Amino acid sequence: MDNTLRTREIKLNQDFAREVKARVNEYFERNRLSKHANGAMVTKTVILLGVYVGSYALILTGLLPLAWAWFLCLVMGVAMAGIGFSVAHDALHGAYSASPLVNRVLGYCFDGLGANGYIWKITHNNIHHTYTNIRGYDEDLEVSPLLRLSPHTPHRPIHRFQHIFAFFAYATATVFWVFVKDYKYFFQKDLGPYRNKKHPRSEWIFLIVTKALYYVMMIVVPLLVLDITWWQFLIGFLTLHMTAGLILGVVFQLAHVVEPTEHLREEQAKSLKGAWMFYQMKTTNNFARDNRLLTWYVGGLNFQIEHHLFPRVCHVHYRKLSPIVQELAIRYGIPYNISPTLRKVIGSHYRMLKEFGRPDGFAGIA
Repeated sequence: MDNTLRTREIKLNQDFAREVKARVNEYFERNRLSKHANGAMVTKTVILLGVYVGSYALILTGLLPLAWAWFLCLVMGVAMAGIGFSVAHDALHGAYSASPLVNRVLGYCFDGLGANGYIWKITHNNIHHTYTNIRGYDEDLEVSPLLRLSPHTPHRPIHRFQHIFAFFAYATATVFWVFVKDYKYFFQKDLGPYRNKKHPRSEWIFLIVTKALYYVMMIVVPLLVLDITWWQFLIGFLTLHMTAGLILGVVFQLAHVVEPTEHLREEQAKSLKGAWMFYQMKTTNNFARDNRLLTWYVGGLNFQIEHHLFPRVCHVHYRKLSPIVQELAIRYGIPYNISPTLRKVIGSHYRMLKEFGRPDGFAGIA
């Protein structure tokens, strides 16, 4: 990169970062607000956890017709994704509460859903939030070898058809997470920029114990207490996970693998030094900001720019922070990527899947 351009980007980043942080802090001080959860957030937490646990309990009574039990599996899938978006995500970022204990306890919701909070904090908080859209670093671009989510990922013939099967691949995400992904990352020597990564023995034990508890509660117990066949159980279990997986998989891609965003090469990771906020703005996208129901359900992840700039601020505040960030981005000439509706941003992601499916796919290359 040209040194003059590099120097300009660093200066632009410094000026923008200084002012946007000051303006955001001023907003909280002026309105006498905590940067953490409010009453509405607590209410949402109770609702989502109540729907998930309540549906599970109703199914286990064995009093419902099979069709209603199946429907509640779908409801659990919707609630599972909502808990991941709105409760566990904020807690694992340390954004839910000023109390580390509260964040830790609520972060266990993630483990209760069959995933692993420790490995998530490494791959998501540390790696994805630092090296966004940098192939070879950002683990969110490595969803599956069947998918090419970066123009810098080596092309394979099957990628030509990824726009056809990608959404099915997303639907299998939590099944893969529960049975394969966390173990894979624990055994994997290299994670993004980390080389020969070692994990504490306590985290290995916690992984094994929580996974075992999940398998018992979600597989063994239903098979023991319900008068159903193995294949009826399997349909319900897959309904739960494929519903949650599809929702989670799609929403997380809409923030970074869409037309306005850029993708950096692995060797460009060094260029992030001194210009981190500037690159976050170039690689991140907001969508459907006016859709309040969507914002409520996805935990403000449609305000992804604000989340990446202020990950330790609870998502209930992003709607108010968005105009501040956008105004300053315009003033400094920094990109502020927005897709106006959910339909349009899904369409944009679909077009990117087709573009990256081509051997010479080039859109979004930095």
